[in-house]
Amino acid sequence: MKAFFRFLLAVLAAGVSLVSCQGGEPHYTILISLDGSRWDYPDYYSMPFFDSLATVGVKARMEPSFPSSTFPNHYTMATGLVPDHNGLVNNTFWNPQTQHGYAINDAESRYDARYYLGEPIWQTAQKQGLKTGVIYWVGSDIDINGMYPTYYRRWDDQPHWSFEERCDEIVRLMSLPESERPRLVMGYFDEPDHQGHVHGPFAPETKAMAEQMDSLMHALYLRLMKLPYAQQINFIVAGDHGMTEISPERFIAWYDVVPEEWVERMSGNIPTSIWVKEGYVDSLYNRLSGVEHLSVWRHGEVPEELCYGTSDRLGQLIVNPDLGWQFNFAPSGNHGTHGFHCKETDMMVAVRAVGPDFKVAYEAPFTEGEQSAFRNIDLYPLLCKLLGIKPAPVDGKLERIQNILR
Repeated sequence: MKAFFRFLLAVLAAGVSLVSCQGGEPHYTILISLDGSRWDYPDYYSMPFFDSLATVGVKARMEPSFPSSTFPNHYTMATGLVPDHNGLVNNTFWNPQTQHGYAINDAESRYDARYYLGEPIWQTAQKQGLKTGVIYWVGSDIDINGMYPTYYRRWDDQPHWSFEERCDEIVRLMSLPESERPRLVMGYFDEPDHQGHVHGPFAPETKAMAEQMDSLMHALYLRLMKLPYAQQINFIVAGDHGMTEISPERFIAWYDVVPEEWVERMSGNIPTSIWVKEGYVDSLYNRLSGVEHLSVWRHGEVPEELCYGTSDRLGQLIVNPDLGWQFNFAPSGNHGTHGFHCKETDMMVAVRAVGPDFKVAYEAPFTEGEQSAFRNIDLYPLLCKLLGIKPAPVDGKLERIQNILR
């Protein structure tokens, strides 16, 4: 490990020297998402690469957006818009405009561009003359605003790429001739989320997968550092949400607290959106307000800190369970899940960043229970800064995380 640290420091030092000497050389940015990468996994598990990146780059704890689920947050990271504004208000929801539900496992709705609002970062970059490469990121294989990334792959195309093949594609894209090479590459990896769901965040299986992903990222980074312009690469690894333990004992059944005759439709869980029949909104609100371990809000009255609850894709009432509780038609057979209040510590995610534009051995400040110094809506303006392009109007603010840059 000491030899590896020396290697990383040497690469970083060489990069700073070369960039300062060459002046006009373009910088490349690679953003990797490890789904369900809880912020404290590197503290619990053996993840030497994550540890080394904290030594030679930036270490941060990032706050997801609400709901802290995969599709809403990946699209937030791409657009800089909270889910309430980017269209993906949950992994599953009803859209009154299309009179059709959206679900991540339903190809018809998932590939319908009408569900996706805002301007993803790959479009912002391409509008300003840059090429982009995106691997399996939410929205990248959909004809949003009539545009795809320069290089991309459909999630439904077979055979599905393994993690190793995704790394191969990242290296291939970064090895293209300069005129064809993308300035921004984004790659999605759907672990350790799956193991965290099935076994829980602190199970041996989740530990093994988190450590495997650390090793995979290490191998990818070493391959990138062998490229002739390695000193021009900014490398960022982040998660979309955390993970917490659940059990059947902490479960509230829909049918026990919601009279069927009062409701037109219920969609999603953590949170659940309820369309209520005329004349029953107040009655159902009052009933749910008295249920322990549940929060219920009227449309437009969700706490400001959640930046949620105004989209027309949400019903008159929004119900969210306490951390670790379930509100559904049946308890999950899994041992872990997410989606909860975005300021819950268990929902926070780990971020590591290294490269010519980032500080060295810098830990971004974070105050428990207060406004995070790093929110995932800030990734979009950060990427624009790294790429030297003008951002679209978004919810994120570069000023909030300016301190991580040189």
